[in-house]
Amino acid sequence: MRRVLFLLFSAAAAAAAFSLLVLPAMPALAQDRPPKLEPLPEAPPPPTIRDGADDPRVRIAPADNEARVEPVEGGLKVTPANGAPPYYLINVGPNDWLRRDTLDPGVRVPMWTITTFD
Repeated sequence: MRRVLFLLFSAAAAAAAFSLLVLPAMPALAQDRPPKLEPLPEAPPPPTIRDGADDPRVRIAPADNEARVEPVEGGLKVTPANGAPPYYLINVGPNDWLRRDTLDPGVRVPMWTITTFD
């Protein structure tokens, strides 16, 4: 019962606040029409589009000391200008990277000799 009365009272208070704050500003929103405006002059035609035969070909060559980044499964391979490329693998989250020198996980099956037969 108290909750219902509280909700009714809060709804009535919100309506009263709306009527006190917003309704007096309504006449300011209803402005007079602007004076009669003159039409704009006709727009010039758009420029013609060339087929590009006269344009020179542009090729951006990578710098000598620039590293290349290639996506690999589970991470990135960064190939520097010189040296071995390290791999950056996603460890736990998108911003948690694990650096590895190879993609080899390093897990090996034991190859011990237990017994031999003649």
